[in-house]
Amino acid sequence: MKVSALALLCALSKTSAFSPTLPSVYVKLPPAAPSRPSIYSAPFHSTHLCSSAASVPSPSNESESSSASGEVSLTKQQKRLKQIREEGGIFAFNTKYGALNPFGIYYGLTSIALGLVWFVGLTASQLLYKVTGDKLDKKRRIPVFLSHVWGTLLMLFTACFPKIENGKIIKDFHKSRRTAMFVANHNSWMDIPFLGHTIGWKNYKFVAKKELEKVPILGKAIKVANNVLVDRSDRRSQLLTLKQGMKWLEDGVNLCTFPEGTRSRSNRLMPFKNGAFKMAHKAGAPVIPMSICRAADIMPSYWMFPFRPAYGICKVVVHEPIESKGKTEEELAQAVREAIISGLPDDQKPLS
Repeated sequence: MKVSALALLCALSKTSAFSPTLPSVYVKLPPAAPSRPSIYSAPFHSTHLCSSAASVPSPSNESESSSASGEVSLTKQQKRLKQIREEGGIFAFNTKYGALNPFGIYYGLTSIALGLVWFVGLTASQLLYKVTGDKLDKKRRIPVFLSHVWGTLLMLFTACFPKIENGKIIKDFHKSRRTAMFVANHNSWMDIPFLGHTIGWKNYKFVAKKELEKVPILGKAIKVANNVLVDRSDRRSQLLTLKQGMKWLEDGVNLCTFPEGTRSRSNRLMPFKNGAFKMAHKAGAPVIPMSICRAADIMPSYWMFPFRPAYGICKVVVHEPIESKGKTEEELAQAVREAIISGLPDDQKPLS
């Protein structure tokens, strides 16, 4: 009752009948309890009572707050699930490793089944290099061939071959017997098999981040084939990586990389890192830009595997080689970037 009386008084104090500061008020108490002090026996200020009423805790406040935050969290989950089902159908579901649907499960099982054969082949070639002391297949062509077979069969069984535009550019370049740095934009895991398929049945090495060594089977393929791994936390490792990449180019082995350094979560082209262009520039090798289009439309970053085939959706646009000679590293990088942007759809182009 005290809280109700105080709240009522606060409400009245806001009307024109009360001034902000009230006069002293005295109430005559019954003679039965003369010794008990009354809260009305002293002058009071309306704002004091209002603050007292406001300080009384409401039992429902905390529960309402926690309920509201729970609803926000639940709404985010519902939005993601709705998005996943709009993309992958009514049977799509989310896991802590990424979303799945029936096609994604089929793709994953096919990938693993072929991957087991791939793993056996990689292990055998690794044993061969150890027994012969690396005297056979010094350019590590065998593991690259095995990886290419795995990727080709996987795309064949899952209808995930992309359309290739201007593929004749690469065929003509291979006939010249020169080596090049192949670079492309990166916003999906599917970019890796797409890039390998576009380059063709040639020996090439990826310039990739060292963390990929931890990926099952793929990590083994990267190590056995002597791909170029970059440890971004170690300056000395970066210098060794530069030398290793230049050595491969000089020895007649192509390099390929994604100059953004990681997948774009927004699907738009991100700024480039200069490592790839430094290798090509110092080795005097040309750079062949490629625009990978719509790969994230079949496998965004939050899906574990593709949720639909790539056929008829994805394509790779090959651009003319850009010579590194006669250009600075910055000019080379800018020319490559402009070429890649020219082949991308509007929603993959950078905003600025």
